[in-house]
Amino acid sequence: MTRNVESYESIRPLLYPESVAILGASENKYKIGNIQLQALIDGKFQGEIYPIHPKAEQIAGLKSYPSLTDVPNSIDLVIFCVAYDQIKNGLIACAEKKVKAAIIFASGFSEAGEEGKKLQLELAEYAKLNNIRLLGPNCVGLVNTSNGLIGTFSSSVLDVPMSGKRGVGYVSQSGAFGVLTYMAAAQYGINFNYFISSGNEMDTTMEDYIDYMVHDDEIEVISGYIEGAKNPEKLKQAARKALEKKKPIVLMKTGRSDAGSRAAASHTGALAGSDKIYDAFFRQHGIIRVEDAEDVIAFSKLFNPNRLPKGKNTAIITSSGGRGINEADRCEAYGLNIVRLSDETMAEMRKTLPDYASVTNPIDLTAAASFTNPEFFLDTLKVLVNSPEVDNILLTEFPHSWDEHNEYFKEFITVAKNSEKFIGFFPFPLGEITYPQTTPILIENEIAVVSGALNPVRALSQLVEYSQFLNTVQTDGMEERYEHENIDDLLTPGAVLSESEASEVLARYGIPITKRYVTLSAEEAVERALQIGFPVVLKIDSQQIPHKTEADAIRLNVSSEEEVKEAFMEIMKNARNYNPAAVLNGVSVQEMLPQGTEVIIGAKNDEVFGPVIMAGLGGIFVEVFKDIAFKIAPLSRQDAGTLLDELQAKAILDGARGQVAVDKEAIIDVLLRVSQLMLDYRDQIKELDINPLIVYENGIKAADAMLVVTEESIKKELIGG
Repeated sequence: MTRNVESYESIRPLLYPESVAILGASENKYKIGNIQLQALIDGKFQGEIYPIHPKAEQIAGLKSYPSLTDVPNSIDLVIFCVAYDQIKNGLIACAEKKVKAAIIFASGFSEAGEEGKKLQLELAEYAKLNNIRLLGPNCVGLVNTSNGLIGTFSSSVLDVPMSGKRGVGYVSQSGAFGVLTYMAAAQYGINFNYFISSGNEMDTTMEDYIDYMVHDDEIEVISGYIEGAKNPEKLKQAARKALEKKKPIVLMKTGRSDAGSRAAASHTGALAGSDKIYDAFFRQHGIIRVEDAEDVIAFSKLFNPNRLPKGKNTAIITSSGGRGINEADRCEAYGLNIVRLSDETMAEMRKTLPDYASVTNPIDLTAAASFTNPEFFLDTLKVLVNSPEVDNILLTEFPHSWDEHNEYFKEFITVAKNSEKFIGFFPFPLGEITYPQTTPILIENEIAVVSGALNPVRALSQLVEYSQFLNTVQTDGMEERYEHENIDDLLTPGAVLSESEASEVLARYGIPITKRYVTLSAEEAVERALQIGFPVVLKIDSQQIPHKTEADAIRLNVSSEEEVKEAFMEIMKNARNYNPAAVLNGVSVQEMLPQGTEVIIGAKNDEVFGPVIMAGLGGIFVEVFKDIAFKIAPLSRQDAGTLLDELQAKAILDGARGQVAVDKEAIIDVLLRVSQLMLDYRDQIKELDINPLIVYENGIKAADAMLVVTEESIKKELIGG
């Protein structure tokens, strides 16, 4: 069943209702129905409030009604302050009243077992049929500080300062963690426009709220806490739109450990832990992944769409040598470059700074700047804003003696305001004396002020990365399509294809493979070896023996007729001993490729994201160092190029230490063909490995391949679903 209204606008009644009814309102101030009602009153909700109670005539000074249908006016939003067993009847009443949206706090649904899961699905379907958008169940609700909608029983959200920066939306798949983040952000000067706890996501999901905030002109930063994506395609589309609007999406994703991953038949399956794939998805679509709630807050404080960092080159102004060195170490650790200042820049600073000050980066003005000569901060800033090698200027201290009337301070503000460089002040956390009295004026004039307790250097590195992504991404990157032959006849359900079968799949998709023949006798093997030309490679060809080295069923550099005969007999014998039940198609005789650079390209059909493409350098790089990178299909040409650039050993592809650069365009071409293959046959192909793929200065060839086909039952289920 498809909802009549699919766009982001359909959830507006949850965030901007003109009227709210409290189902289960209570006169008892300790019950959730009273706490919720009072929260709406205290939050100064800009709409009508209708308490629903079977007997009370008035609650908290508001007229009460015995049922939803007794309310004379229309109701946009109903907040369910009732137990699990009353939800169904309440939802039926909502449908009768033509309510547009509901928030359900109650637990006991999908998180509680099969019965709860069954009821959740039933209620979700009923809500769809009646065009009711739902938040929850098993959530703490939502807050919209723009209209006073405190739709949560967590009344502590009202006990925070509301004088901070706005323009930030936050959605969380964890209720309690979300509330803590909301409160912490307010303490540090960020007031979320929205706080949304998505709960079990019976109907609306995290992706729905992100999509809504992308289209909300009041929102500059979209943030959240995610445990797992339910609608990755919607998240991808929202991220693409957010990039166009220069709205960063900042998500804290849990689950970095791969405790849930298990070994698979292919390298790709074994290496593709779910967290690596989330990482790849976020990077590919410009979503900023952060480590904790402090990162969300710090990034939100740093972000200014009109003053994005131009690069990584950073200069530090400090009045403490130790603090400057500490921040320099931190910057380098997070990928920011503590730039070596030019002789001209240092000479210019020397004109106004005393000999005892250090003009190398970090620039140490010494304690004199904090006590007797605060003008040193201004003098240094005036030089750095005109220094072409500097992108970002960080101050670790700022004069506490300056006030809004101080002439040096006024000039400092003017100089900073007229510069396009990112300028930030990251004070050491010292309680009430952390911030100077001029802090509000600094912030007002686009100088980021973020306590060191929030690790603002890490947030700045993420902001730099986001800014650079904006400058390079092609939001309309198109998938390239290639002519190919049908491969249905090769995809035996549940099989691990033999090398010859897997190679044939590649060949039909235009991926270069070695010249090869499957032979049934030593004499035929000799004949084919002579036809190919020595040296050759001999390998067992069997669906039941995907890993030939383990079976000692492969021979390299076979250089004579006698060696071919001997190799054939040994391979057949070893294969039978390794797996007596295996069906042996024969021995594959193929050309021995000249030495080149080994690359591995693989693919996996992920249960969340669908086809995922992997690449890495072969040999020790994949076996020991796990030097791999992932992208989600479909790949654009830019995606494929970025995939190779993300490898730690990419310098080898580019010709390290005087070696000749390899044909990266040939690798990209294979990546794009594999992407198309996996999308064309996403219901049939479970995993694919091309390992090794030998790449040369000009050209490329697949030396070995393995392909795992899904079970017939799974295939049918996917097609039917």
